[in-house]
Amino acid sequence: MPPDPDRRTLVGALLASCAGLATAQVPAPHAIRIPPWFVETLLDLREDIADAARENKRLLLYFGQDGCPYCRALMQTTFVETRIAAKAAQHFVAIALNLWGDREVTWIDGRTMSEKELGRVLQVQFTPTVLMFDEKAQVVARLDGYFPAPRMEAALDYVAGRMERRLTLAEHLNGLPADAARATLSPEPFLRAPPHDLAALLQGAGARPLLVLVERKSCASCDEMHREGFRRPEVRKLLGRFVVVQIDADAPTPLTAPDGTRTDARAWARQLALPYAPALVFFEAGRGEVFRVESYLRPFHLAEALEYVASGAWREQPSFQRFIQARAERLRQRGRTVDLWK
Repeated sequence: MPPDPDRRTLVGALLASCAGLATAQVPAPHAIRIPPWFVETLLDLREDIADAARENKRLLLYFGQDGCPYCRALMQTTFVETRIAAKAAQHFVAIALNLWGDREVTWIDGRTMSEKELGRVLQVQFTPTVLMFDEKAQVVARLDGYFPAPRMEAALDYVAGRMERRLTLAEHLNGLPADAARATLSPEPFLRAPPHDLAALLQGAGARPLLVLVERKSCASCDEMHREGFRRPEVRKLLGRFVVVQIDADAPTPLTAPDGTRTDARAWARQLALPYAPALVFFEAGRGEVFRVESYLRPFHLAEALEYVASGAWREQPSFQRFIQARAERLRQRGRTVDLWK
């Protein structure tokens, strides 16, 4: 069946005309201005993927939420850059969803559910989260959290260029030119000295989980994490509840992985398929990996990620976003100002 060229235009017009009457049914995703190259559809993702394929495009699905400073930065800074906006409009059909929204979505298997239920199905832990699909409704790129403009543009290039046929997204992103940053990893007094036997550290950690910092030389975001995040007293206190190891994702430094496999830092980092540095990967004895952060974080969310694992909250609350919301609300009730971007 040929695509109706006016279908998305008609849907957008109908939604706009009903906006005053149907705000609850069609909420603006997170009260953040969405770039004009995003489209309104009936949210049948099977049809959206098929329509995109007929236009030689791919589907880009974005999850955000109210009050999310990372979503605002992505939508109003990164996605409005001329080069990124042009590539996105040319190569993608982009749809914005609210992680806590109630609009009905038809998933690729035919099930209907709300936006927030789809977020649970897709295990969306961070906002923004961007998923990009191929013509067979397979996710070929997933960005969990905020990615600065150069890496976001590179991710769009990866999917638009069908590069998934020859390398992973992590391999593509990790091959980008180095930042103008320090040429060595940042030392810290709380780091365990190499060589690293992660299996032994995990078993000998007692009640303390293992935190592996996967970093790179000449990494501006890595430097920022050490300069700003790790200088915060509350972060330093939380780090004391972990056994902390730092590895260079590009170095062939010998190590023993948490499962006892003898390998090296570069090979193990490649196995983890981390698309961003720094990444924080958390392990517990007897459980293996329990949580990871592989996107840009400001100090508030860095502290919350540490608390989420150190407190064991991840066992009872599988949604990191719900955990953060509850924590922020308790802090506000105590009279504290909560700035999620600081």
